[in-house]
Amino acid sequence: MRKIVIAGNWKMYKTQSEALEFLQGFTSQLSETPDDREIVLCVPFTDLSALSKNLHGGRVKLGAQNIHWEDSGAYTGEISGSMLTELGVRYVVVGHSERRQYFGETDATVNQRLLAAQGHGLTPILCVGETKQQRDAGETEAVIKAQLDKGLVAVDQANLVVAYEPIWAIGTGDTCASEEANRVIGVIRQQLTYPDASIQYGGSVKPGNIDEIMAQPEIDGALVGGASLEPDSFGRIVNYLV
Repeated sequence: MRKIVIAGNWKMYKTQSEALEFLQGFTSQLSETPDDREIVLCVPFTDLSALSKNLHGGRVKLGAQNIHWEDSGAYTGEISGSMLTELGVRYVVVGHSERRQYFGETDATVNQRLLAAQGHGLTPILCVGETKQQRDAGETEAVIKAQLDKGLVAVDQANLVVAYEPIWAIGTGDTCASEEANRVIGVIRQQLTYPDASIQYGGSVKPGNIDEIMAQPEIDGALVGGASLEPDSFGRIVNYLV
């Protein structure tokens, strides 16, 4: 059975004090959240320790935003799987379009990071998606298929979340129409060998469109950016109405 996973990606926002302030306003909204919804906060590395202490044993799972493929070494600025698991991290975002665009991430390094995450017992959230130029050229399916073919080599799909994030809809306010997101996620599912893999939609998800997004039969959750930074906003998203 496919799991519903609602994950907030804070990107490079929130100090430790701001993160703890967020929790005070957010966790109180989860008392009636259905148990079958997995809630994850993917936060900056500096927030992991503080949140781990406050989330331990609670409803919200802790996620990181990247992982290196080596367990240790001369990799300035990187972080290893053992460093994450020591802090109680359960999920890790891999291959986000911002990592691909700004920091040279490739399908090959995405694959290495996915394998490293799973090797440490973490569940990776693999991000795939097309640019506006690729969509306009009719290349959406080919681009995503290539990302999956190269990224998922030797990956255990039973311990994986895939996030479809059309790059042109990330942080732009332009949301992919829910029916189209559902169609593309259906295409993604056809490329996977594990039928119960959870596939999220991400890209300008907000309280005003979450109900429509989650009403789509192929969509198993959301990867939420800016709207996950405010307790009331993210609270409404995790408590979407069906």
